[in-house]
Amino acid sequence: MADDAPTATPFTDDSIARRNALILALAQGCVGFAISTVIIFGGYVGQTLAADKTLATLPITTMMIGTLAGTLPMAMIMQRFGRRSGFLLGGLLGILGALICVRAIEAGSFWLFCLGTHCFGYYQSSANYYRFAAADMASPKFRPTAISWALAGGLLSALLTPEILTRTRELWLPFAASFAACGVAAALGLLAVSMVRIPTPLRLAANAPTGRPLSEIIRQPRFIAALAAGAVAYGSMNLVMTATPLAMAVCHYSPDDASHAIRWHVLAMFAPSFFTGNLIARFGRVQMALAGLALLVGCALLALSGITLTNFTLAMVALGLGWNFSFISATTMVTDCHTPVERAKTQAFNDLVIFGFVAFTSYLAGRLLTSVGWQGVNYTLFPLVVLAAGLIVLAPMVGRSKTA
Repeated sequence: MADDAPTATPFTDDSIARRNALILALAQGCVGFAISTVIIFGGYVGQTLAADKTLATLPITTMMIGTLAGTLPMAMIMQRFGRRSGFLLGGLLGILGALICVRAIEAGSFWLFCLGTHCFGYYQSSANYYRFAAADMASPKFRPTAISWALAGGLLSALLTPEILTRTRELWLPFAASFAACGVAAALGLLAVSMVRIPTPLRLAANAPTGRPLSEIIRQPRFIAALAAGAVAYGSMNLVMTATPLAMAVCHYSPDDASHAIRWHVLAMFAPSFFTGNLIARFGRVQMALAGLALLVGCALLALSGITLTNFTLAMVALGLGWNFSFISATTMVTDCHTPVERAKTQAFNDLVIFGFVAFTSYLAGRLLTSVGWQGVNYTLFPLVVLAAGLIVLAPMVGRSKTA
C-alpha cells in the first residue's frame, strides 16, 4: 500500500517492513554523514568565520536547536500527510542547509553558516523518526529487528565519513566541498525515502477518535520506563563521548589517538544493530535495556580504572554497545505503549524529551570536565543508570498494581 493511501485500520506486513528498514538504513547513513560533517567541521568553520572566536561552536548549537525545534512539527506533518512526506521535507531541508553552508563559506558569512547548520537540525529531526517508521508495518516479533536495521545505517556513515571528508576538505575552498558532499548525500537520502511504503492510518475524518490524551499515555509506568531508558542511554552516551577527546588531550594524547577511540565507539554503536533485534526478540525488551545500562556502568568503570589509551578505547566500545542495546530496546518499548492513532504525539513527546536531554548533556560535558574532571564525568553515569534501571524494574509491578 502506498504511503499516501489512508486507512483506518493498521496492519502488518513483514516483507514490506524488511524492505522499508533497509531503505531507511541507507537514508540513515546519508543523514549521518551530513550531521557528522557539521559536528567535525562546524567548529573549524565557525572559528574561521566568526569575529568573536568564543562563538566558534555556535553552528553546532544551532543545529541542535533545529533538531529540537523540528521534533514536534515533523511529527504533526507525518500524522497529517504520512511518514514519507515528512521524510521528503527533511531531505529537502538537508539539501538547502548544504547549499546555504557552501554559500556562507564562499561569502565568509558566519551567521549565514549558522542558518545552514540550523537547517541540518530540521533534517535530523525528520530522520529521528526513521526508527519508528521501520516499526510501523512490522509484526511485534519483527519490530525490534526492523528498528535495529534502520539504525544500522549509522555504520555506513561511520565507515565512509572520515574517508570522504579527508578527500573533500581541501578540494575547493576549505571545507566547502565537504558541505557540498552533504548536499549530495541528502539528495541520495531523499531518493531513498521516496521509495518507503508505509500506510497512513492516522489521516482520518475530522471527527474520528484520536486516542487517549497524551497525559494519560505518558503516565503509563512502561512508557515512563521506556523514556527513562532512552534518555539515559542517549544522554549518557553523548555526555561521555563529547568529553572524551578533551579528556584525552589533557592526558597528552594526540587528535589521532582520540579519533581512534571515537571510531571504535561509533562502530560499537551501530555494528551490533544487525543482531540486536534478534537478541531483543529472544531475551526481551526489558532484559536487553538493562543489559545496555549495565554496559554503561562498565564504560564508567573502565574509564575510572586508568587513563591509558586502552582504557579510553575499551570505555568507548562499552559506551557504544550500551547505547545500542538500551536505545533500541527503549524505542521498541515506546512502540508498545501507543495505538496507531496515538503514535505521532507519543513519539514526538518521547523524542522531544530525549533530544532535549541530549542537548543539555552536550553543554554539561564541558562544565563537568572543567569543574570535576574526567572522573567526575564518569561518576555522573551511576545515578543516571540507577534511576533508569529502577524505573524499568518497577514498571511491571506498578502496572500490575494499577490493574488490580
